[in-house]
Amino acid sequence: MDDTLLVSLHLPKTAGTSFASSLEAAFGAGYRPDYADLPMQAGRWHRRVHAVRSGLALRDGLPSAITCVHGHFLPLKYRLALTRRHARYITWLRDPVERVVSHYHFWRRDYDGRDPAQPLRNRMLREDWSLERFVLGPELRNVYSEYLWGFPVSRFAFIGITERYATDLEWFAARHLGGSAVAATALANPERGGEPYLLDPGLRRRIERHHHADMALYRRVAHDPPGARTTAE
Repeated sequence: MDDTLLVSLHLPKTAGTSFASSLEAAFGAGYRPDYADLPMQAGRWHRRVHAVRSGLALRDGLPSAITCVHGHFLPLKYRLALTRRHARYITWLRDPVERVVSHYHFWRRDYDGRDPAQPLRNRMLREDWSLERFVLGPELRNVYSEYLWGFPVSRFAFIGITERYATDLEWFAARHLGGSAVAATALANPERGGEPYLLDPGLRRRIERHHHADMALYRRVAHDPPGARTTAE
């Protein structure tokens, strides 16, 4: 590995927690988690303003000892923060229908709804949203596109596909982690043994239409092998 800072965007429910374990093992003391922003807990204007302010506040202030950051944040934050240091941006995508359904079940699981840092999740539980209300509502529509505001997809050096996690991780490690061995243990739906969610075909089509921007991005990226998805070496 060289001195380039690796900025890893963890889009919700795309095996980012498993990937974090691989990054932490590879980078050791240079690894830094960044999960404080929780972008989708706030409205669009607030999360965009926060990303800009956070990036400017962090400008050129990241210690050189940090060689990898990984977490939930708008990548624009680091695009603004890093003016003197080269960065390599990476992320993973998952089928948007599977991702948003998994997100719903995750938010309902093992949580009492009282964390003030998670107002949207608290509201969802308080109002007892149905699956349809969650996946077809405006709050979490096109999550990928919302995270990528102000950050062109072409800036990513690597975009992995969660459904091909093991092979994509192996490819990534060989080229971006100096050949470091990593374990591919992630399941797309661990609570279901990795099996896709069983949805009414009509509802699946409605979700695809509602999240059309994310579907278009996912289909474009998933069509190519990992090498073709390396866009900004």
